[in-house]
Amino acid sequence: MFCPVIKLAQQLIRRRSLSPDDAGCQALLIDRLKEIGFSVELMQISDTLNFWATRGQGETLAFAGHTDVVPPGNLRLWINPPFEPTIRDSMLFGRGAADMKGSLAAMVVAAERFVAVHPMHKGRLAFLITSDEEASAQNGTVRVVERLMARNERIDYCLIGEPSSTEVLGDVVKNGRRGSMTINLNIHGVQGHVAYPHLAENPVHSAIPALNKLIFTEWDHGNEFFPPTSMQIANMQAGTGSHNVIPGECFVQFNFRFSTELTTQIIKDRVMALLDSYQLRYTLKYTVSGQPFLTAHGKLVDATMQAVSYYNHTVKPQLLTTGGTSDGRFIALMGAQVVELGPVNATIHKINECVKATDLQTLSCIYQRIMEQLIA
Repeated sequence: MFCPVIKLAQQLIRRRSLSPDDAGCQALLIDRLKEIGFSVELMQISDTLNFWATRGQGETLAFAGHTDVVPPGNLRLWINPPFEPTIRDSMLFGRGAADMKGSLAAMVVAAERFVAVHPMHKGRLAFLITSDEEASAQNGTVRVVERLMARNERIDYCLIGEPSSTEVLGDVVKNGRRGSMTINLNIHGVQGHVAYPHLAENPVHSAIPALNKLIFTEWDHGNEFFPPTSMQIANMQAGTGSHNVIPGECFVQFNFRFSTELTTQIIKDRVMALLDSYQLRYTLKYTVSGQPFLTAHGKLVDATMQAVSYYNHTVKPQLLTTGGTSDGRFIALMGAQVVELGPVNATIHKINECVKATDLQTLSCIYQRIMEQLIA
C-alpha cells in the first residue's frame, strides 16, 4: 500500500502532460484542494491552464509549481514506459517524477495534513500552478502574476518545488536566480566574390576580433550569492552555402546569465561600446527573459533551512543561485520572499527520470513544517 504522496505522484505521472498540455493534472489537484476548503480560481490563457487557490486570510505562503513535463525522448531506452510510474529499487520512475510532479504531490498532501491539524490557521495558504513552465513560459505564471498584481494581491512567501537538491534531499536551497538576456547581433558587410575581396566586406572577418573580446571580457566578480556573470555564444550563421561567395551578413546570438552586480542597461552599454570600438556596422536586438532576484536570510529562508535540518540532522543546506531560470523570477516581482526546494535533480529531463520514493515523503513533511512555522 503506497503512502498518499507516492499515490498522488503516480496519478500525476500517468497523465501525459507534455508542455503546455495539462492532461488533467490540475483537475486532480483542484479536487483535492477543494475538499479541504480552498477557493480555486481558474486562469486559462490561450493553450495554458493555470490556477490560483487560496485558503484563509492574512500573511500569505504560496506554493508554486508546474504540471507540464518535457518529452520523454526515445521510448525504447526507458526501463519502463515513461508515463507508467514504477517503483524499482526504492526509486519512483516516470517522466515528471523529479521535475516536478513529485513535488506537487508532496505540496498537496502536506496541505491536507496541515489543514487537518490547523483548520483555523492564522495566515493564508495558496497554490499557484501552471502548465507552461517547460515550454514558452509566456501564458503561465507570468500572466497569473500580472493579474494578481493588477488587483493588489499579495504573496509574502513563495516556495517553488523545482528539483533543487544535488546529492541528497535538501542539500541545496535556491534563494535566487541569475538574470537572463539574449542578444541577437547582425554584423553587416558587403557580399561579393571570394576572388575579389577588395570589392566586398566580409562580416565574419570583422566579427571575429570583437567576438573574441566579448568572450574574454570579465563582466563582474559576482558576490556572496551569485557567481560571476557569464556570456556564451549560442548560435552563429553566415554565408549562402556557396564556396565562392563572401557573405553580406553575419548573425551571432549570445546569452548573458548575470548577477545582481549588473543591470540589463549596463550590459547593453558595454556590448555596444565594445562593438563600436571595432568600427563594426551592426544592429542589435535584446530579449530579457528574467531579471536576477535574491531572497536573503529572513523568515522564509530560515524556516526552510530549519525544516530541512529537522528531518535530516546531517544536512546543512547550501543557499545557491546557480542553474537556469525559474518561474520565481515572475513571483519575485510581487515583493515576495522566494525559495526553491525540491528533490534531487540528477535525472531531470533525462531518460529514466526518477526520484527516491522516501524523499518525496520526507519532502512533504518538510513542506508541512514550513507551513507550520509561517502561517499556523
